[in-house]
Amino acid sequence: MPTLDNAYARLSDFEAMEAELKATRRYLHAHPELSFEEAETARYVAEKLEGWGYDVTRNVGGHGVVARLSAGKGSKGIAIRADMDALPIVEATGLAYASDTPGKMHACGHDGHTTVLLGAAEYLARTRRFSGTVTLIFQPAEEAGKNSGAQAMIADGLFERFPFDAIFGLHNHPGAPEGTILLRSGPMMAASDTVEITIKGKGGHASRPHLTVDPVVVACNLVVSLQTIISRNLDPTQTAVITVGTIHAGDAVNVIPEYAKLALSVRSFEPGIRDLLQERITKLARAVAEGHNASIEIDYDRGNPVVVNSPAETDFARIVAAELVGEDKVATCPLIPGSEDFSHFLEHKPGSFLRLGNGMNSAILHSPKYDFADASLTVGAAMWARLAERYLQDDA
Repeated sequence: MPTLDNAYARLSDFEAMEAELKATRRYLHAHPELSFEEAETARYVAEKLEGWGYDVTRNVGGHGVVARLSAGKGSKGIAIRADMDALPIVEATGLAYASDTPGKMHACGHDGHTTVLLGAAEYLARTRRFSGTVTLIFQPAEEAGKNSGAQAMIADGLFERFPFDAIFGLHNHPGAPEGTILLRSGPMMAASDTVEITIKGKGGHASRPHLTVDPVVVACNLVVSLQTIISRNLDPTQTAVITVGTIHAGDAVNVIPEYAKLALSVRSFEPGIRDLLQERITKLARAVAEGHNASIEIDYDRGNPVVVNSPAETDFARIVAAELVGEDKVATCPLIPGSEDFSHFLEHKPGSFLRLGNGMNSAILHSPKYDFADASLTVGAAMWARLAERYLQDDA
């Protein structure tokens, strides 16, 4: 009987692929495409997968690519997702393989995410040491925010057309050592909502404020009042953020304007708290406006929901990670106030979203100096391959 170590994918299995993985990742880095524009990236991915024998479906939810491979007689199915899009950022790395398109850059590591899943795909097609169906999801438009690629793929029948039992994904993690794997059961990444508030007052001359309803004063009072929601409405052990990101009012120093506009970013980690924040922000804004004889319009836009990792799938991924890289390179991920549209998949299927260390000295995500750590490519690819093999082994 084979031992646990040699029955499934190991890091040593990917050492021979290291140069190929690095070349793939750097090619993708040099050819970034923004959300909804990933036609060439999708073509590149699809052609590789087809060459390895996958059943490939293109243009799922836009430029999405879904590849499926079955082996053995098992009935279980696992899905693994990678995102493909870049950001509208001017790259400042100075690298030989820097973006060849001014104003577009892989500043979030999606070039690395795509590469590690391609590496696992090649290995799984070559070895086929599993029993069931592997579904690989190469998703467009993760950075789009509202109406993102995950939502588009779901609306295009992802779950009905390509059935599976559980779904996994990962994101690189600057500030953690290269090749480490971070996991967290339950809430992990925040829901992200945007609120636009328009305050309508009564404009007039700056020297006669008593004849006006000054929306600037209303806006200033509202900004201060909003800060009490977190401190006086939430349990101190809970975490949430309300940030007023923009305030716009007036054009002249001697004119009291008619309108003032605020834009808020709201982050939360629990569905109940998300509902509470919306209720309190809405009521407080209306009350402050009414108290100053102003009127108000509120556009509350719910973005990505909370990333909530299933306990069973997260525990399983933790076991696989420890087998692969050792317990000392597996850690608990902290709560992350950023959002991720992988959360939409997790609202439909059990699964887990992992983080892959990108180096202690890595530039932060969305920085013009960011680069994915090539040293993490083999770990990411081996993790996906072993996870698929282990998940589908029990049904052999």
